[in-house]
Amino acid sequence: MLPLQFITHQTERYSYEESAEIALKGGCKWIQLRMKGHTDDEVRPIARRLLKACRAAEAVLIIDDRVHLVNEIQCDGVHLGQQDMPIAEARSLLGEGFLIGGTANTPEQAVQVCVDGGDYVGCGPFRFTTTKENLSPVLGLEGYKSIVSALRAKRIRRPICAIGGITLDDVPAIMQTGVQGIAVSGAILHAPDPIQAIHRFLHCSY
Repeated sequence: MLPLQFITHQTERYSYEESAEIALKGGCKWIQLRMKGHTDDEVRPIARRLLKACRAAEAVLIIDDRVHLVNEIQCDGVHLGQQDMPIAEARSLLGEGFLIGGTANTPEQAVQVCVDGGDYVGCGPFRFTTTKENLSPVLGLEGYKSIVSALRAKRIRRPICAIGGITLDDVPAIMQTGVQGIAVSGAILHAPDPIQAIHRFLHCSY
């Protein structure tokens, strides 16, 4: 699994598409297009343009939630939350050629993501974040340790990607819990120099 995933977000300064372009310019190789509250007709053209940009940058593009759109434009995969299409159903529709990630907030949910066929587990939030509505309970370092332990106890080998309010200073301690990657959004887009912020996350000691 790639160590850094960037999740698109719209701010006063940047559109969803611009936020992804910033991450790519900074060297990020894993983009998640997340546009909650928008229609497929709004998402589709942006997804198509970003797919071209990701291919040119040799980066991975996944889309949040929209399994049918993933299949339509043939991007690399989909990320599914607890309230989205079940992972097993998405796998049956997409087959084995697509990356499927699933969100988990508890050890039980993390195990289920893997049992259902998920390729990686997005676990969070690490701390409170304003970039996502209906936030699940904060995990903190102990939460990640418990999820890592639960997967090991079941002898499940799936990457875990930490998400939710993570700053650069948090990365070493989070990685020491046994997770394999970090997902970021606000820490990049609210930085004085977002491209430099991506560089710093990429060169942090993983």
